[in-house]
Amino acid sequence: MKKALLAILLALSIAGCGGDDGESEEEREQEAASGRGTVTCEGSATSDEAGLPSGFPELEGITWVTAEDKGPTRVVDGYADRSLDELYNDYKSGFEDAGWDVTFDEIEEDDAEVAYKEPDEASDGIVALRSCDEDRTSIHVTNRPE
Repeated sequence: MKKALLAILLALSIAGCGGDDGESEEEREQEAASGRGTVTCEGSATSDEAGLPSGFPELEGITWVTAEDKGPTRVVDGYADRSLDELYNDYKSGFEDAGWDVTFDEIEEDDAEVAYKEPDEASDGIVALRSCDEDRTSIHVTNRPE
């Protein structure tokens, strides 16, 4: 019985391995939105206002491509012709210099996050940064009212 159960588990684990190379664009977008955020490495500037809270760090060279409300949450995507390290440091220090609470931050080789809370605690959110290449970085901001 143990051997049969082991064989079934092994077969299921092998079937679960390996990706589906035929993944649709929609499936990839959903995967990106599920945790890592949308990755935007190019596009034209949106005519909509970013709509981020007053005092949110406004860094030079950012092109906001989309800005939309998803329920009470504001989601803004864009990119900058700057390195991941530079943007991470600028956002982190920008929040701290403005008196915002940096509740979490992390930087890795190809991505970084800076989570924040407004000084009056009216909203909180996260800036997710993804490296497009060494000179361009994707920016995904999610801002939620408290």
